[in-house]
Amino acid sequence: MINLMVRGDNKRIVARAAAGVEWTVGFPDLRSTEFPMLWALTPYGDAVFNQRQIPLLLTGLDRLPAACGGEWVRQARELCQLVERGTHLYLWFVGD
Repeated sequence: MINLMVRGDNKRIVARAAAGVEWTVGFPDLRSTEFPMLWALTPYGDAVFNQRQIPLLLTGLDRLPAACGGEWVRQARELCQLVERGTHLYLWFVGD
């Protein structure tokens, strides 16, 4: 399970998603050229996105295959909006 949260510069958690990303067989098949931000996700590591990377992440979420989707996508969008509106905020995908 990959958990999602927004953290500030001091790594203090500002918000978190209730749903996490279930790593499915579809994720390893995502091509880095088509999904550069989502391709960075790994079930055992962390991926951090800043305010300037959020639009590209949202584009990837728009095109994500159904096999990789779920409630986490809606919640990720909400967290993306929080990062876009704030300063010194980062969206973290935290693997096990």
